[in-house]
Amino acid sequence: MALNSVNTNVGAAIALQNLNKTNSQLATTQERINTGLKVGSAKDNGAIFAIAQSQRSEVSALNAVSESLSRGQSVVDVSMAAGESVSDMLTQLKEKALAASDTGLDTTSRDALKEDFASIRDQIKKTLTNATFNGINLVDGSDADIKALANASGSSTLTVSGQNMSLGGSVITLATNATFATASSAGALLATIDASIKNVSTSLSKLGTSSKALENHAGFVSKLQDAMEAGIGNLVDADMAKESAKLQALQTKQQLGIQALSIANQSTSTVLSLFR
Repeated sequence: MALNSVNTNVGAAIALQNLNKTNSQLATTQERINTGLKVGSAKDNGAIFAIAQSQRSEVSALNAVSESLSRGQSVVDVSMAAGESVSDMLTQLKEKALAASDTGLDTTSRDALKEDFASIRDQIKKTLTNATFNGINLVDGSDADIKALANASGSSTLTVSGQNMSLGGSVITLATNATFATASSAGALLATIDASIKNVSTSLSKLGTSSKALENHAGFVSKLQDAMEAGIGNLVDADMAKESAKLQALQTKQQLGIQALSIANQSTSTVLSLFR
């Protein structure tokens, strides 16, 4: 190979190859700094990118699970609020019936208690009817149960059983038209009201257990998402301290490469001295 040639400049070619390599590395480092990712696309690392995308899909799906659990909690909480109000009103009914069972009470006073009793009884119906969230009512008998998503694939659910607290049902055995006219008929209602109060307490306990289960699972899903996002970060996130140091090194290397290419390009000018 000719050492002095105007057609071929090996030194310049080598310097250009090294400069192009440095520029490529610099572009990669700058992209990592800009995006914060060492694997930002499939061309960076196909296998890692595929794994990360799969896990991102799982995390996204868990958002739907979290929303489903939140809706379920809201439905149960509304039902519990209604049930607690009904329990309080049953206690008031007991008080009215007990007062009316007093044989020494005059008719006018007993009739007033009867009106109060009927008003509270009807309020129970209204309370149960209005205990609806997102179109679901667990305490008036319209919905037997609800199911909330428990995992990202939808293959598992958490079921909350409805508690039908309608008057005249299995929980509140007090009839929808229950009333009294005499002391004895008022006294006869006491056992039914007592049983209804106990049954409502049992139903509230079941709803409370279901609400706690939904809350606990929602907490687990949140922690699972955090762990998965941390795992994705371990796979694809760039080490910014490392990339920053690398950026400065490559910028210096780029400047040296430009100077080396400039020197190599000037080497052919020595050929002119041969013809002077």
